[in-house]
Amino acid sequence: MKPNILMIMVDQMRFDCLSIAGHSVVETPNLDQLALQGVRFTNAYSATPTCVPARAAVLTGMSQKSHGRVGYQDRVPYNYSHLLPEEMSQAGYHTQAVGKMHVSPTRNLCGFHNVILHDGYLHHNRMKDTPVHESFDHTDDYLPWLRERLGGHRDLTDLGLDCNASAMSRPWHLPEEYHPTNWVVTQSIDFLRRRDPSKPFFLKMSFVRPHPPFDPPQVYFDYYMGLDIDEPVIGDWANDMDEFQEGLIPTAGGGNVPKQRLKRARAAYYALIAHIDDQIGRFIQSLIEYKVYDNTVILFVSDHGELLGDHHLLRKSLAYEGSAKVPFILADPGNQLGLKKGSTCGKVVELRDIMPSLLDAANIPIPKSVEGKSILPLAKNEESGWREYLHGEHAHGRQSHHFIVNGKEKFIWYSQTGEEQFFNLEEDPYETKNLINQQAYAQRINAFRQLLIKELEEREEGYTDGMRLIVGQQPQVVLQNSKNNI
Repeated sequence: MKPNILMIMVDQMRFDCLSIAGHSVVETPNLDQLALQGVRFTNAYSATPTCVPARAAVLTGMSQKSHGRVGYQDRVPYNYSHLLPEEMSQAGYHTQAVGKMHVSPTRNLCGFHNVILHDGYLHHNRMKDTPVHESFDHTDDYLPWLRERLGGHRDLTDLGLDCNASAMSRPWHLPEEYHPTNWVVTQSIDFLRRRDPSKPFFLKMSFVRPHPPFDPPQVYFDYYMGLDIDEPVIGDWANDMDEFQEGLIPTAGGGNVPKQRLKRARAAYYALIAHIDDQIGRFIQSLIEYKVYDNTVILFVSDHGELLGDHHLLRKSLAYEGSAKVPFILADPGNQLGLKKGSTCGKVVELRDIMPSLLDAANIPIPKSVEGKSILPLAKNEESGWREYLHGEHAHGRQSHHFIVNGKEKFIWYSQTGEEQFFNLEEDPYETKNLINQQAYAQRINAFRQLLIKELEEREEGYTDGMRLIVGQQPQVVLQNSKNNI
């Protein structure tokens, strides 16, 4: 029988929040175990670092230019000819998703045989004028489960924390077993009980956390609050003025957050990751009990990161490492794929590489629409012709930007202002020194600028004429002339 495939996806987890990566505070023993049973990719990026476009890359295997989502916009229908779970289902896999999908329409199965859905708090389906079939009451499975057990008055907003409040935190107020993180694992374990044992399975286990609200169970919150929490990194280019006092706002995207508030938020964020890690351990134990662990290939990844106060910035969307760089682990407990176990790989990989990699692991043909590449050769230390760089972007109002990164250097261009930044990631991995005006780097900077011009040629926004970057062109969140005509 073909190997089972387990994709564990978290939301908004930074690349560096693994103890095996040397983090000074957070503890992730179960993820560390997966890394030691496979390969950890140290230069993995989300080319468009927010939930909607990132997840489109995962499910389609396409670049953002082709799947058409170059910013965050809800309610854009999925009109794709080939999706990862669909290919798995057609190849004989029993397929299931539990947790976050963030697709449109909300109940779109995307080729899964079944989806048990909890996208967290999404503003568009909580509004009272939302059509009934797209309203939260009809598209969420976690809250009805919770209300059946604890009462119909329960809601996601009971804690008073907004779903984008990266500077706010407080402990979970109910017994731990009712936390959404536990719920995802509880439902996933039940899938192991109910699955068709005559077929291999593909399970997407998708957590909403550590995306806000930062609400870890009390025991995790207390533990991390008792530690010496590390400070955010602040670049010499960062704006520390905060003249409008944005840092005092719960849903701030940046600014000068009060020191104690930010410490609590960082502690709660680490606590959420530790909680997820323990629950992953719980699921691994169930895989062992069902005697499928050694026949299961496991991919762990996040859709994007969290700035967490770095450079006086919060949340995601931007091109900086805390936002765009993600943890990415391919594990093979049963030695089915011949991976170079316990190793790391520094090649630049991206979310579009997930679909071809998992299809490759399952020996399923990869559709021609897929633009990502299988990472299996990299994980076996066999690949010699990998991509040299990645083009990323995000339509984000005045902060709309594009970036080129090769794992060693990064060039960022803000399309609305013309501001440019250049970082030497080998010497300055947290981007504290902007080298854009350093003459010693002028040739490298121009080379990166030319790569970006090449990537943006013929784009409908008119960002370049083929010779130069053109500042002030209107960004579009969804491209109209993408390959799928979204």
